Amino acid sequence: MLRWHRPLMLSSGLMALLAVALLVPFVVDERTLDGMPLWAKPLKFAVSVAVYSFTWAWLLSLQRRDRRWGRWAGTVLAVAGVAEVAVIVFQAARGHRSHFNASSPLDAALFGAMGLMIIALMLANIVAAVAVLLDRQADRPTTWAVRLGLVISTLGLAGGGLMLGLRPGQSLAGGIIGAHTVGLPDGGPGLPLLGWSTAGGDLRVGHFVGMHALQLLPLLPLALAALSRRMPVLAPERVRLGLTLTAGGGYAAVFALTVWQALRGQPLIQPDAVTLAAAAAVLVAVLAGAALSLRPGPRRADAGDVTKITASAATAGAVR
Repeated sequence: MLRWHRPLMLSSGLMALLAVALLVPFVVDERTLDGMPLWAKPLKFAVSVAVYSFTWAWLLSLQRRDRRWGRWAGTVLAVAGVAEVAVIVFQAARGHRSHFNASSPLDAALFGAMGLMIIALMLANIVAAVAVLLDRQADRPTTWAVRLGLVISTLGLAGGGLMLGLRPGQSLAGGIIGAHTVGLPDGGPGLPLLGWSTAGGDLRVGHFVGMHALQLLPLLPLALAALSRRMPVLAPERVRLGLTLTAGGGYAAVFALTVWQALRGQPLIQPDAVTLAAAAAVLVAVLAGAALSLRPGPRRADAGDVTKITASAATAGAVR
């Protein structure tokens, strides 16, 4: 068992302290940017990177072999995450947009640098994921929870690429390249703090849901193992494995559903009949998977049964 990854732990601690510090301007500074409090984005990203770094530090500690390339990937994750938040804080201090902003040479250079950071983060995410996936964890439910979490989070991270590129009405001369919102310009009405559009589709929803599979899915087998002490139905590993795989499949479907909904220009909180039908199908599939996972398995013969079978065989042999 390796020690926890030091750069990632440092990144997590630094971002946690920054998040606490950013609460002050978030509360006292009344300025807004794109319809949101000016310091909302830096605060959200600081919290997100703190959790993301901590999770990767834990995942890399699960390796049984010390793979130097895996630990280097972890270092890149830490540096890229901190650097991106630094740019976001700097731009907020200037009262400028950090994303999709090419309105001045400095803004364009910073946005370009953030693009390079995201590419480095995604490549390091893939390399670190391979390092973790090469090791099987303590039990099958945990192994599969980590595998599914890594795959879905990588897809969620890659989903950020959907926000890039010129949108209708945008031009290089206009200084804005890309958008979170589908069907409308950024800056319209949104959910409190999160800012997700309530008037059009928002690609940040799927990006958020996908990335945080890395934190949520590995928690499930731990919770099931703890509950198995009081709920005997959860004691068999096959039951916990079935529930973990079902949850992973359901989570992947929800991620895909949120991306699909956003690409259709539909707000998260205003799903149409087609989206609701798809969500209902996902729910039914998850409930069916959970029910199948909880079915009693084949009964194992206990010591008494073995004795009876042995005695019957001996009697049959004597009769013959």
